[in-house]
Amino acid sequence: MEEQGVENVTLTNAIFSRSDNGVRINTWARPSKGFVRNVTFQNIIMDKVENPIIIDQNYCPNNQGCPGQTSGIKISQITYSNINGTSATPEAITFDCSPSSPCQGIKLQDINLNYNDKTATSSCKNI
Repeated sequence: MEEQGVENVTLTNAIFSRSDNGVRINTWARPSKGFVRNVTFQNIIMDKVENPIIIDQNYCPNNQGCPGQTSGIKISQITYSNINGTSATPEAITFDCSPSSPCQGIKLQDINLNYNDKTATSSCKNI
């Protein structure tokens, strides 16, 4: 599949309330020459959001069309700045990047996300 790239995107001054996802980058778990780069998420409030900050490069709904494959999309130069509020789950930040094309240049600054009045957790793979 020939997928184009996405670049130079900024989301600023947003509020997410009780949504499944907050700021999300999602790619299919299959080969590609596409890219996502120079993306900024800034000045954002999360209110009980399931996945406030997430990169998912292993997206494969119902294991159809991509089982056992990894994403070839190159994700780089992603900035998360001044993101505050609450997560609906204990893990507020999930970076699940591709083993064949690890994420690069991921920058986090001034992130304050809580779950049940405690600091929420995060996880990182292939970053």
